[in-house]
Amino acid sequence: MLTLDKIYQASHVLRSVIRKTDLIQAPKLCPDCNLFLKTENLQVTGSFKVRGAYYMMSQLTEEEKARGVIACSAGNHAQGVALAAAKNHMKALICLPDGAPISKVEATKSYGAEVCMVKGVYDDAYNKAVELQKEHNYTFVHPFDNENVIAGQGTIGLEILDQMADVDAVIVPIGGGGLISGVAFAIKQLNPNIKVYGVQASGAPSMYESIHNDKITCLDSVSTIADGIAVKEPGPHTFEYVKKYVDDIVTVTDDEISAAILALIEKQKLIAEGAGAASVAAAMFHKVPVEGKKVVCLVSGGNIDVTILSRVIKRGLLMSGRSCMLNIELLDKPGQLKDVSRIIADLGGNVISIHHERANEGSDINGCFLRITMETRDYAHIQEIRSALMEAGFHLVD
Repeated sequence: MLTLDKIYQASHVLRSVIRKTDLIQAPKLCPDCNLFLKTENLQVTGSFKVRGAYYMMSQLTEEEKARGVIACSAGNHAQGVALAAAKNHMKALICLPDGAPISKVEATKSYGAEVCMVKGVYDDAYNKAVELQKEHNYTFVHPFDNENVIAGQGTIGLEILDQMADVDAVIVPIGGGGLISGVAFAIKQLNPNIKVYGVQASGAPSMYESIHNDKITCLDSVSTIADGIAVKEPGPHTFEYVKKYVDDIVTVTDDEISAAILALIEKQKLIAEGAGAASVAAAMFHKVPVEGKKVVCLVSGGNIDVTILSRVIKRGLLMSGRSCMLNIELLDKPGQLKDVSRIIADLGGNVISIHHERANEGSDINGCFLRITMETRDYAHIQEIRSALMEAGFHLVD
């Protein structure tokens, strides 16, 4: 059984292994509330996962340690297990889905673990790990549905209350539910008045569906940029803890997550992966009632692949009105491009690309199309430019 004593014990065991990550104020991310970030993206291995993995492995018998451990992961749990195994001089085999970011795969190898790549998503890697565990008699280190793992993650709840006893609400990303189970249990045991909200990606809402259906629900598929929370099915332990201790669960889209990643980079100088930014997205886009409250968003990890980051930034710019594409139908005569450029420049837009082509069938025979991509301040700025172009007689094609 999970107890508060066990979480305190985990905190003691982890003292020499992890960082007590900072709680930093982030007033620009959500002006409607007093927002703080629990920066587990700056944790050892770049994620909270090392807490649960290390504590669980510290509780193994000598015989279990001698057999070695096996785990499955989208990347962050893999690194936590690999580091814990290295510190305890144990063999570790990690099954990862073949879509895991390269940076996470290479980081796992760098800690000395053996890696087995599995075709599919997290749940496929889990099935392979179970198969290999039976075959070789390894000790299985579950990424979320194990009470020692949950106790290790619950140490974050203790830290938040130690750093800010008067917090009103805590927002936590959910994949399989190990993190929020530990955090919510610790917080509710110490102060049941504090609200704990969970956030899932809309492309992987397994816990959201399970809670709303009042039974564990397995999704047919998951698809999200937040690979760290792309889980088809929660565990029986985490389902029960979430049902009992979490106040509500919401979902955020990939576009909203991308905008949150971009906001964290620009306004807080922090790198977060998709799963880590999901909690911030929930606050930014008012998915939970945070107005006027003192709120902590748990930024669970920062292990984002740089190739994905560039795509996410582009998507985040579009989502936040910082980038815009306009299609303008023109008459093919001298001076048209000059007039369009002047209007955009006068209003402070910055053109970064232009594509010009003759009109298609069905258009004016003297017509042409101009496709412009530009940098803008926000949606109001985009609308200002659109209105000015239309007032000047230009026809915008949506």
